[in-house]
Amino acid sequence: MAPPDPWLDLTAAAWGEIPGRPLRFYLHVPYCTHRCDYCDFTTYTPDDPRGRGQAQWLPGVRTELALAARVLPAALAGPVHSIFIGGGTPTLLAPETLGVAIADIADRWGLMADCEITVEANPETITPSLAAGLLAAGVTRVSVGMQSAVPAVLGALGRRHRPSTMVTAIECLRRAGLQRLSVDLIYGADGESLAQWQVSVQAALDLGVGHISAYGLIVEPGTALAARVARGVTRPPDDEDLAIKYELADAAFEAAGLRWYEIANWARPGEQCAHNSGYWRADTWWGVGPGAHSHLGGVRWWNRTNPHAWQVGLADVRGDRREARWPVAGWELLSAEQRALEQAMCTVRLRRPWPVLGNGRLRAALVAEGLVVPVGVHHASLTRRGRLLADHVVHRTLDAAGECWMTPASAS
Repeated sequence: MAPPDPWLDLTAAAWGEIPGRPLRFYLHVPYCTHRCDYCDFTTYTPDDPRGRGQAQWLPGVRTELALAARVLPAALAGPVHSIFIGGGTPTLLAPETLGVAIADIADRWGLMADCEITVEANPETITPSLAAGLLAAGVTRVSVGMQSAVPAVLGALGRRHRPSTMVTAIECLRRAGLQRLSVDLIYGADGESLAQWQVSVQAALDLGVGHISAYGLIVEPGTALAARVARGVTRPPDDEDLAIKYELADAAFEAAGLRWYEIANWARPGEQCAHNSGYWRADTWWGVGPGAHSHLGGVRWWNRTNPHAWQVGLADVRGDRREARWPVAGWELLSAEQRALEQAMCTVRLRRPWPVLGNGRLRAALVAEGLVVPVGVHHASLTRRGRLLADHVVHRTLDAAGECWMTPASAS
């Protein structure tokens, strides 16, 4: 039996939050030329029948946006603060296709004057014409999946581009006029030495981009990487190795003028990713596309992952069949306790000061252990060591504070 429509069960309190929260959109493009060994995202390749419906993506997206407009009229929720187009590989679609989706959002809700519009890309898909098309479509930021600058490590991750492809891609984007650029790195692959990780860190800095993300490798169930680990062919990431590599990267990024603003993200001042920051602040966002997740006033829902099933649900929307359950696969209404824990877990990940409640002895203990630095009378921010133990800090803070969790202080 299909779940009920999440927005029909929004509480009065949830509706009341919407006007005070920035509205953001995430558009998921579930198509890739191949699936990387570590990837557990909702993605489909051309050899999978579910990956051959690229032409249906835009009509489906526009139908889901029409549904969103019924639930969130512009008078209630607009204008939009950011749009993020992720995947998968969004740049497998024509820039004009992405531009139509962006324009549809703008027409329905309006865009803030400084609305950030980000597109994820794999370096091998970027050409001069694609870069020019992204700029014409309204894109303001491109996030490129670099992952490593070492061929052996790229191979261990199942990536197919060469390190030189990354340099060419960034040059293409800059020549087209796209200046807000980000690169993603992954550390901890089997066999990656500390020296090899240093090469990747320096290569990312040499690109001169204003934003770098670095993620420790996670072995997700159901991936090719997990299968190799289970067979004993590949060693899983080592926690101590991951910590050393994180500390190396953080020191290098900070020395180059990129400050951490979230545990896995560094940026020059003013070049933080507004969309990702909105996730950590529990803003309102509507996820569009197969497998996309949404959050609205403490209600969270997620779409069907199968593109065909998603399309079937959207056909119900077009036919206005109100007994149908649209493209939604499941949903949950978060309790006050769940929201407090999630807000704490997310807030602590940010650089801006957050409240250490309960008593002064807790903050003193965390400072003495080198996990936080004090800010003002009641607030703190994680140290480099504290970022490696962020979950531990959160649980100790919540144990001392009970269910009381304050809004974080302004950044300093």
